[in-house]
Amino acid sequence: LLFISPQPICQAAYQNDFGQVWRWVREDSKYINVQDGFNGDTPLICACRRGHLRIVSFLLRRNADVNLTNQKERTCLHYAVKKKFTFFDYLLIILLMPVLLIGYFLMVSKTKQNETLVRMLLDAGVDINAADCYGCTALHYACEMKNQTLIPLLLQAHADPAVRNKNGESSLDIARRLKFSQIELMLRKAS
Repeated sequence: LLFISPQPICQAAYQNDFGQVWRWVREDSKYINVQDGFNGDTPLICACRRGHLRIVSFLLRRNADVNLTNQKERTCLHYAVKKKFTFFDYLLIILLMPVLLIGYFLMVSKTKQNETLVRMLLDAGVDINAADCYGCTALHYACEMKNQTLIPLLLQAHADPAVRNKNGESSLDIARRLKFSQIELMLRKAS
């Protein structure tokens, strides 16, 4: 593993610069799994943080390691699940909502994009129950974010709702604490 600070390929993946990512990988295939010296992110983690499907797909086709972790011990799946709408996304949704429901369709499109990202990582064999430095799995974060689209996907892939984080909370405990009754029901059925 290369571990040098800061990695241009990581920056390119974060900024959705497909041409640069392609160029770095063509130059040396070791760049696929390089980790930057700042926080240990790989190009795959960077692309997942921002939801750049084309770059994620490209890296996965070249066997990027989906189970590499950064300094917070997070995999690309943690970031794919934690991905939220950006301020700009919300602004567009709010501005375009009254215009023929364009805002609604934009929101649905962004949600589907995130679901596709998570499916790609699951298909590539990411460890569904990998815990980060706080003991949280992707399912913990999906529950915290009340993500009713991703939770069934994670459960289908055998995410364990009984795994407890460093605060002693399981995903089910989080759903209960936040009063997400539908999610609580999903998790109970899976237990």
